[in-house]
Amino acid sequence: MEFSHIPVLLEQTLDGLNIKPDGIYVDGTVGGAGHSREIASRLSSGRLICLDRDPDALSVATERLKGLPATVVKSNYRDMRIALNNLGVDLVDGIMLDIGVSSFQLDNAERGFSFHNDAALDMRMSKEGTTAAELVNSLSVEELAKIFRDYGEEKFAYKIALKIVEERSREEITTTGRLAEIISSAVPAFVRRQGNPSRKVFQALRIAVNDELGALEDGIDAAWSCLKKGGRLAIITFHSLEDRIVKLKFKDYTTGCVCPPDIPVCVCGKSPEGKLVNHKPIIADDEELEKNIRSRSAKLRVIEKI
Repeated sequence: MEFSHIPVLLEQTLDGLNIKPDGIYVDGTVGGAGHSREIASRLSSGRLICLDRDPDALSVATERLKGLPATVVKSNYRDMRIALNNLGVDLVDGIMLDIGVSSFQLDNAERGFSFHNDAALDMRMSKEGTTAAELVNSLSVEELAKIFRDYGEEKFAYKIALKIVEERSREEITTTGRLAEIISSAVPAFVRRQGNPSRKVFQALRIAVNDELGALEDGIDAAWSCLKKGGRLAIITFHSLEDRIVKLKFKDYTTGCVCPPDIPVCVCGKSPEGKLVNHKPIIADDEELEKNIRSRSAKLRVIEKI
């Protein structure tokens, strides 16, 4: 199976995790195992646990991590606590999450993530559950518009949703090509001249199908509960919705007393649980941007548990 993968912000992530050769680490989104191979290669008596919900990714990761101290497990990273319990692992020294869709998923037309190729309208990372086609053909105009607006920040969300509902009344929408045509016909000409108008809608549908933002919120909390004191959590995001969730979660972990300023003595008892390793998100340098276009929108945030 061809699974092209260039790990984004690799060295910065490895530095952020501060890997110890005898430590236990988790890659919650193993994908093509680019980050995992480098983490595992730095371990001696340590161990790496790799999670993913995509069966294709699991197959590739298992092959690419042969001979290294790594265990590959089918699991959504939001269920990390359960996965670790099943392995008899309590707390770990570091966790990384590379959020979003992989290059392989985008490039593999049959997975239905991309508007560049005509294929079944699927978009399921786990290959299980509700497909994008089922959402497109069953949700109301208002529900579709909300998805496009909230998850894709699409300015013409309602017009596109209205056009979809109109077209599906004539014939069910089952392919990426057909959906892309409908989106294109629903937006003004000047939008089409600016580039493919399907990008934001496809992103929004993918997020909805896979509950990506819900998984991220749950996954950060799950990861935090699995970290030892002194352990680090490194998260790479690729758009503002994801980064906002990570930023707010990290802010909560690093915030102490939340009592009103006019109360002279703290009564809330809240103490910081973590400290930021990098106060501003780390982004790719010019050299990486030239080699890997996917790194263009990547942001890395790292926090340490105290």
